[in-house]
Amino acid sequence: MKFIILKFGGTSLTSDDLRGKVVSRVIETQQRGYVPVVVVSAIGRMGDPYATDTLLSFAREGGKELPPRESDLLMHCGEIISGVIMAATLQKTGCPAVLLTGPQAGIITSGEHNNARILKINPENILKNAQEGKVVVVTGFQGVTENGEITTLGRGGSDTTAAALGVALNASSVDIYTDVEGIMTADPRIVAEARPLETVTYNEICQLAREGAKVVHPRAVEIAAQKSIPLRVKCTFSDAPGTLVTHERPYQSIDIAGDRTITGITHIQDITQFRILTKDAADIPDFQRRIFKALALAGISVDFINVSPEAVLFTIKNSVVSKALQVLDNMGISPEVFPDCAKVAAVGAAMTGVPGVMARIVESLALEKVQILQSADSYTTIWVLVRKEDMEKSIRALHRQFGGEMCGEM
Repeated sequence: MKFIILKFGGTSLTSDDLRGKVVSRVIETQQRGYVPVVVVSAIGRMGDPYATDTLLSFAREGGKELPPRESDLLMHCGEIISGVIMAATLQKTGCPAVLLTGPQAGIITSGEHNNARILKINPENILKNAQEGKVVVVTGFQGVTENGEITTLGRGGSDTTAAALGVALNASSVDIYTDVEGIMTADPRIVAEARPLETVTYNEICQLAREGAKVVHPRAVEIAAQKSIPLRVKCTFSDAPGTLVTHERPYQSIDIAGDRTITGITHIQDITQFRILTKDAADIPDFQRRIFKALALAGISVDFINVSPEAVLFTIKNSVVSKALQVLDNMGISPEVFPDCAKVAAVGAAMTGVPGVMARIVESLALEKVQILQSADSYTTIWVLVRKEDMEKSIRALHRQFGGEMCGEM
């Protein structure tokens, strides 16, 4: 059997009309000679009655806080409700279907509640039902430990479920259906000219996702890449081709992206920059070590790190600034703090070894009078830290600078 995994986000399942479009996608897949396996998220978003955040909000009324184990038991209900309705919708159209929860589908996870990792999948139950001619609907975002504890996979967990099933079933592709027409060159709410990308590499989409793009979870991409299973990001509501995520392209090839240096512009906001002067410390290496050790012991994740003999720079989420300041104050350290910043990233697998990319970024931002507070780079990404008030004009400026290349308009 040739499988294709079809994953549908919560916005694709909120009404009978939309679920009818899902049925159409399933039938199209069958008509092309493939066996569809459908992975569903919980229905809707915060405020919708069966969305995961809505269930959590209800349980936390009155200031109650759920233990991780019990919150997993609650959160996995959203996908079960969604899966039951989707399986029933398929059955009503004459399409034999069966719902399998994550545990019933053989998804075995580690024991970290709220953020478990898939260890293995035993697909026998899926294969049995598929051989009987049924469309298997699997609840995303959930699994079970070896000793029977229900777990959830963290944000984006349904994408992870779909990719892991793709690997377990040696699927021809994993199709992620959303409410947008693919992976965009930038956030279309900020850049009106943003366009869907035809093709990106696994590495590029992982970087885009880590730096703020929310179309597909990076863990799902990493899983699919291990077995070179193509991912397609498509729109439930249109026939647009979407975006194909596939192998790292060789730099000499012009078949996929030609001279595209930058693939996309993305961003993360609501972060704060810390600057700690180190030049007057008696033992600079030990001073630097103690800073990061103390923050780690306090459970504070740091990002965008620059370390030099003169200073230590890093960013943290706005929500943990007070906690970080208390930790540092206990060490006798008074950092310079720059609140309400944003990290803007230009991502592109083909930028390695290309001169002038940073010059173009700096020039674009200088023309907009944007001050760069900090920068960093890797083989595929250049990051700049800016004030949050400058974030949107920075994104638009960089998209103007590289947008023609991203869309293939050379």
